[in-house]
Formats: sequence, C-alpha cells, structure tokens
Amino acid sequence: MEVKRNSFRDLNAYKEGKVLVKMTYLLLKKFPSEEKYALCEQIRRAVISVTSNIAEGTGRISIKEQMHFLEISYGYLMEVLSQMDIALDLGYIDDDDFRRFEFHSNNCACLISGLRSYLERSLNTNL
Repeated sequence: MEVKRNSFRDLNAYKEGKVLVKMTYLLLKKFPSEEKYALCEQIRRAVISVTSNIAEGTGRISIKEQMHFLEISYGYLMEVLSQMDIALDLGYIDDDDFRRFEFHSNNCACLISGLRSYLERSLNTNL
C-alpha cells in the first residue's frame, strides 16, 4: 500500500478516525452545559486533529514528514482517550460509552501505527 498525495479518504486510519469524530460529537451531547467551552471544546479540537493530521501528512512529499504527521495524529488520539477517561470518572459518559469509544480508539491507534510502520519500512528500503 503506497500512500499517495490526496488519498487520505482511502486510508483505513482516516476512516476509523472519522468514526471517532462522529462518536465523540454524539457523546459530547451528554456532557453538562458548563463543560461546553471547557472540556468539550478541548475534546472537539483534539479529535478533529486526529483525522486532520492524517490528511495533512498525505499532502507531504517526504516520507519522514508523512510519518511525523501520523505521530502527531497518534498523540491527539491519546489525548482524546485520556479526556474521555476523565469524562467517565466525572460521570459524563457511562462505562458502555467509554468501552465503545476505547474500542474504536484502539482500532484507530493500530491503523495509524501500522501505516507509520509501513512508511518507515518504505523509507528504509529506499535508503
């Protein structure tokens, strides 16, 4: 699988990231109104950054840059997961919500890691 410019919509990591975005927006509706401009806004920015960085990386020519954007995407994914874990502790979401979110988050993490590993192998092959 070669990562081509502007092909981010074909990537499974991107598709799973979009699932997380939709899931996140639905879960945020359960949060109390006082979190609208606090935790909710932080979570929204982070979850959108997961897919945004996957897409931005595909627009880069160098494999090292593509890998860098996948690393950033992974970092944002971990940020969102930690924030949802806090939301669970605060009672904003329930255990079932969190388990579903965590399942898709883990899938997305595996796909991002796999894509990064593929790019790293490609980079090492081209040396």
